[in-house]
Amino acid sequence: MTIPPTHPRHKSLVTRERLARDVEEGIVHVTGMIAHGRGEAFDYLLGEASTEMAKRACEAAAAKLLDAKSPVISVNGNVASLAAEEVKKIAEATGAKVEVNLFHRTDARVKKIADRLRALGIEPLGVEPDAKIPGLDSVRAHCSKDGIFSADVVLIPLEDGDRAEALKRMGKFVITVDLNPLSRTTKAADIAIVDELTRALALILDAARRMKDGPDERKRMLSAFDNEKNLSAILAFLAEQLQGLAGLMSGPPERDPTSLG
Repeated sequence: MTIPPTHPRHKSLVTRERLARDVEEGIVHVTGMIAHGRGEAFDYLLGEASTEMAKRACEAAAAKLLDAKSPVISVNGNVASLAAEEVKKIAEATGAKVEVNLFHRTDARVKKIADRLRALGIEPLGVEPDAKIPGLDSVRAHCSKDGIFSADVVLIPLEDGDRAEALKRMGKFVITVDLNPLSRTTKAADIAIVDELTRALALILDAARRMKDGPDERKRMLSAFDNEKNLSAILAFLAEQLQGLAGLMSGPPERDPTSLG
């Protein structure tokens, strides 16, 4: 399907078409489309743009990835479909490993995602998992001993809350990208980035490149960042957006025809 670049929903429609194609190719699970649609609803409220809060969280995330001893970026089907190139660039900029981890895991899906990453020059971990995340009953518990299991910092875009919570119990520093500020994933994170995936990863990459040779700047960035305050500011922003939209929808109050004014 050809979507004209002049279409007001061009980027959104292109993204949907890409996900639909990758459902057919077996990279994205069909439920990934549902998750994407739910996220888009929150993105409308954000104005489909990165907020200042998201930018601060992305900068803190970049600083933490650069300072980590063994950072890992977790990739699921939606991430592989929409942002594989961005993942590669962040991995190169921060020295992070890349691991495939899926909720709807099959050998065929893992192979397809791994092949897509390899085509970009990434040799992913997690293809043949040799460790398990304790306290997690789903197949997402399966992971790589040299990857997520031994990582000190894990970037988990588009995550399910169970694994985010389980990684926290393991003592991992968890960075998430999730458009839902109320999700368990967001609440569990040490750094919660409430933003659209590709925008957030682009911001992380820019910040990582800028701060790569600036340990003092990274230290200042991390000491100044307060995740709880940042999330509170996002919720306040969304509340203001809703109030503004409610005002636009209601319009000026109707004049009471019985009044004398």
